[in-house]
Parts: sequence; structure tokens; C-alpha cells
Amino acid sequence: MNLLIECKKIKRTGLFPTFFIGGILAGLFPLLDMTFRAERYRKSSQPPIEILFSADWQMMAMLNTLLIIICACFLYYGEYADHAIQKMCSLPIRESRLFLEKFMLMSFLCLFVFVIEGAAFTYCALRWFGGRMDFFPLLTGVFKNFGYCFFLMLPAGLLSLLTASACGNLWTPLGIGVICLCLATMIPVNNPWLSLFPYALPFQMLAGTRAETVIFFVTAGAVECVVILLAELLFLRVRRAFA
Repeated sequence: MNLLIECKKIKRTGLFPTFFIGGILAGLFPLLDMTFRAERYRKSSQPPIEILFSADWQMMAMLNTLLIIICACFLYYGEYADHAIQKMCSLPIRESRLFLEKFMLMSFLCLFVFVIEGAAFTYCALRWFGGRMDFFPLLTGVFKNFGYCFFLMLPAGLLSLLTASACGNLWTPLGIGVICLCLATMIPVNNPWLSLFPYALPFQMLAGTRAETVIFFVTAGAVECVVILLAELLFLRVRRAFA
């Protein structure tokens, strides 16, 4: 029920059409790339999913991360408008639950974007590499790859929400998020330790990655999620104690 309330809160913020348009724009990357450079990619002996991710995922991941930064800022901006967050502290409402509900809403929006992008990848693979893979193995591969990418995006989403919950001004968490995203784009994706930066994790991909590396990043992502959640709980307790 409270998740529905969160949806109503952002009804006028434009987040829903923003994520829809963002998903369409991200999905256009592989479509346009294959339209103009299909012959170049067809000569490769790699699996279709690996070809598509290697060619387009970096730009798509950057757009996805920017979307979650914007989403986090707007989700908490409404709470700080007219001092609503201070009034909420006087009600029997746990701020930690509010944080988790906003995180769930952000996750659903990201899933919606990933469905659009997954559909674009599936179409490209069938349209230009139809003879290399059957439909159901292809669909399974797309699902696994986007599931992996979605999981590695969770730490960046949580950290963006933590920053937004700590700052009453919309532009402060937005600026911090954009700076962190710019730093993440400078980190080589083949450097596993530097890639543990939460905003750099979304640039990783499953296709063409060794099993031990996948386990390493999944474990690191899970640990980062737990650490960020604990940091948010600690921050909320400290803020309530000094409010």
C-alpha cells in the first residue's frame, strides 16, 4: 500500500516518462549500431550476446546510471519540500521503511528500462544473427546478462538514495552523483579492484566474463548493498537523535 503512495508522490515529477524515454534511447544504441555496422559485427565469431554487449553496453550503462541518479534525487526532493521530512519524523513512520520503499520503486523503474533494453538486444540478435542461436537459448542468455547487470546496479542506486536522503537541496546529490559517474567512466572495466566503486559496477557485463570474476563482482555487490543499507540506518538514527 505504501509503495502505491510512493508512486502517487512522483506522479507529477515526470519520472515515469523519463524512464520510458531513457529506456527507448538506450535501446536505440544497439539498433542503430547494428543498422550501420552490421557487416563488421557479423564477421566476428563471438556469440551474438557478447558482440552486442561489447559494442553497446558501456554507453547504455552510463545512461542507466544517470537515470537512477536523477530518480534518487527526485524521490527525496519531494520529502524535503515544505519541510515534509521533519513533519514525518513526528508521525509513527519509520524512515528506514520509507528508504526501502523508495529503493523498491527505483528498482521497479530500472527493471522496466531493462525490459526495453533486453527486447532491443533480442531483436538485434534475431535480426542480424538469427542463424547462430535458437530463440529460447537466446532469450535465456539475454535474461541472465540483464539480471547480472541489474544486480550490479543496486549499489549505485542505494548510494544515490543515501546521498539524496542526506541532502535537502536537489542539486547537491545530483552534482555528487554526476561527478561519481564521471569518475566511474575513467575506471578501466578490466581492473577488478577499481571497478568495485559502486558507480563503476554497472559497467560490468556477464558476456565474455570468467566465472570467478562473475562471483567476485556478485559478492562485492552484495557486500556493498549491505554496507550502504547499514550506513543509511546509522545516518537516520544520528539525524533523529539530533533533530
